[in-house]
Amino acid sequence: MTADIDNLIKMNIMNELIQIPTNFKPQANCLKDKVILITGTGDGIGAVAAKTFAKHGATVILLSKTEKKIIAVYDEIVNAGHPQPAIITLNLEEATAEDYAGLAHTIESEFGHLDGLLHNAAMFEGLSPITQFDNTIWNRIVQVNLHAPFLLSQAMIPLLNKSKSSSMIFTSSGVAHQGRAYWGAYGVTKAAGDNLMGILADELELNTPIRVNSIDPGRVRTRMRALANPGEDPMSIPAPEELMDAYLYLMSDESKELNGKIIACKKR
Repeated sequence: MTADIDNLIKMNIMNELIQIPTNFKPQANCLKDKVILITGTGDGIGAVAAKTFAKHGATVILLSKTEKKIIAVYDEIVNAGHPQPAIITLNLEEATAEDYAGLAHTIESEFGHLDGLLHNAAMFEGLSPITQFDNTIWNRIVQVNLHAPFLLSQAMIPLLNKSKSSSMIFTSSGVAHQGRAYWGAYGVTKAAGDNLMGILADELELNTPIRVNSIDPGRVRTRMRALANPGEDPMSIPAPEELMDAYLYLMSDESKELNGKIIACKKR
């Protein structure tokens, strides 16, 4: 019993909410020569993170289920003169362990290793009380928000282990830290994602170059935010571009000693 309590306390400490150092200023080439896989890069935070990482020297692997959207992001990166990205189309609702193993094989063949993995893709289908929550939608959300990050992490850890310093980043949410009415499967999966992050951080802390943390973007101007808060003025909340220092901090070697933490973003 005492050991169980000690482990719980340790996990709570690891998962504490913190912010990036106030004096952090990303260097122009802080991600130079890094290979980074990002899910959900068609729009929103994922697209902005991909362009930001490329601007700072990374070769980004754009993963989305919609090829048309990621081609637009690809073109922006190439036209800006940044390292040429790679494109992967994969539907996380349907992807199997074999699909992720194939993806790992492709990345290893092309790049040999992986320096970063950003779990950004998520599904949200609106607010609903648990008593009326559609079972099919529940399963779809669990598949994308929880099963997919688990399977993708499992497949990519050997590649991240080949890097000198690698970073895996999960995406958290305020509804993960405290249950809120009507958030249903989304809230449940985000809470589970935080726990998965903590488990991986603890398991990989020793004898690997991999650190595992989460980002809680907070209020940010995205399609998902608009769906959850239809009456909100989108111009009253930060755009994804305003959060990128936190993403650069966690993905760069500036955070190489940070593990098992949740970074809370705030408008600067």
